[in-house]
Amino acid sequence: MKVISLLKDIEYKTKPSLTVLFETEFSKEIRIVMKKGQEIKKHKTEHPIIVSIFDGSIEFSVKDEKVKMKKGDMISLDANVPHGLLCTNDTIVRLSISKQDTIKRIEDLLF
Repeated sequence: MKVISLLKDIEYKTKPSLTVLFETEFSKEIRIVMKKGQEIKKHKTEHPIIVSIFDGSIEFSVKDEKVKMKKGDMISLDANVPHGLLCTNDTIVRLSISKQDTIKRIEDLLF
């Protein structure tokens, strides 16, 4: 058993910050801290994902549709679905990715 805090060491920086919270047998749980106005350009993943808004709000683009998400909202996406996001407030995102996915892929999107 491992207990983590999504609120530990939160800093809103000039670039988004990524923290791997933990890995399970089937997933990697990631925290992304982003300032208002920061974005992740539209991209695809080879594996399904779950995006949870722990705090703040974003505009989440899926294919050609835009969805406003706020604190407490979650969305799941199948593999190979184009998506991206724009922070409309300082935001803490929890991202659940497949164990087979790589942290490097996420870092490349952020930096």
